[in-house]
Amino acid sequence: MRLISLLSFAAVSALAATRPHYGGTLRVEMRDTVETPDPPASGPTIGTLNRAFTIQRWEAGRRATFTANDDAPGGRPFLDGVEIELGRPLRDQAIDLTVGKADVVELGPAEMRRVAGQRVWSSLPVRLVALSFGPRVEDARVREALGLAVDRAAIHSVLLQSQGEITGALLPQWLSGLAFLFPTARDIARARSLVMDVPSSARTIRLGFDDPQWQTVASRIALNARDAGISVTLVQPKAPADARLVEVRIESAESAKALAAVAAFLGLGEPARAETPESLALAERALLEGFRVIPLFHLPYVYGVGPRVQGGPGITPLGEWQFENLWIEAPRP
Repeated sequence: MRLISLLSFAAVSALAATRPHYGGTLRVEMRDTVETPDPPASGPTIGTLNRAFTIQRWEAGRRATFTANDDAPGGRPFLDGVEIELGRPLRDQAIDLTVGKADVVELGPAEMRRVAGQRVWSSLPVRLVALSFGPRVEDARVREALGLAVDRAAIHSVLLQSQGEITGALLPQWLSGLAFLFPTARDIARARSLVMDVPSSARTIRLGFDDPQWQTVASRIALNARDAGISVTLVQPKAPADARLVEVRIESAESAKALAAVAAFLGLGEPARAETPESLALAERALLEGFRVIPLFHLPYVYGVGPRVQGGPGITPLGEWQFENLWIEAPRP
């Protein structure tokens, strides 16, 4: 009898130790600055908190504080609140996670190595990384040649630590089922032949990137371009450029809707109506004619999670925050 009592006590204690409880503030860091004067009413990150939390403090570009909403449609969240620090570089986020200053942080490929052993949440590949050309790069042969010169495989395996997928498509394979139809192979011989008769001035491109995390990728693209006879010079983030390495978030699981949103973001115009896989493929191919945009990779959102955080995962497959069912538990000594 005593053994049974001891086992029952142990089972109850284990259940009590893992049962969700109210309390605690989740400390979150993100790289986006979000400079709007008011917090976003909707969106995949801060905007999703409005479902279960109430904004208490908003400092545009710096930080935001949310408190639990007792009248939330799905019931009161377990957390008392969420504190978000904005505009935090990825490297600093990884350090803060390691030393216990943050509970949830964004991770880039380089940061994954720094937080080895930590728990991570990962979305589907919903971030399109692409080259987008401005009006100064007039000759389509130059745009196509630069796309053919990029060594996606080397960048993916080394710089991106094999995260996500190599692509030549706007939509990822999991969403459209058609990404495999768009070529991704490097072809230096064809790239050189395309620009053989193009004046050197038209083969000189200033390449920009809006986020520092893409600098190493941009540098590798510049090296690849030399092999094709194209001179690419990097410019600082936000500086005027002839082409940019951009990141587009795919926010819909409906392929036609997602394609329209990506096309609008990249300035490609409205795609043709697509109600079948065949028409979707034709619509996507038409958007990529002229090589104004060169898709390169589809990457996931990856978050590092500290030991205090219980429950989850705290993101959806599309990378949206869902902190309602998380709770904080002090780490055991």
